[in-house]
Amino acid sequence: QVQLVESGGGLVQAGGSLRLSCAASGGSFSSYTMGWFRQAPGKEREFVAAVFRSGGRTYYADSVKGRFTISRDNAKNTVNLQMNSLKPEDTAVYYCAARIGYSGDYDYWGQGTQVTVSS
Repeated sequence: QVQLVESGGGLVQAGGSLRLSCAASGGSFSSYTMGWFRQAPGKEREFVAAVFRSGGRTYYADSVKGRFTISRDNAKNTVNLQMNSLKPEDTAVYYCAARIGYSGDYDYWGQGTQVTVSS
């Protein structure tokens, strides 16, 4: 069983930065695709970013491209999301997720961390 624990959320002013971290335990971290998702109040959960196993390939939602950077450290079993130039619309609960397969649904989820961007 894989456990994912997010940290680094908080309150920040628009234009500021935050760095989210996700620590994984159990399973084989380096074999998983890791992703970040977010869910704002009253909205569906949406994809934010993903990084493939080796860390060489990354994908981003158009809404965060150029502002957010996902990275992973397979030696430390962690995945990070550096968020710059934050906007009020980035306010959401951010979730870390792990996917065993090359594509399809994510298999494991963290409990989420709140990010609030004030205007």
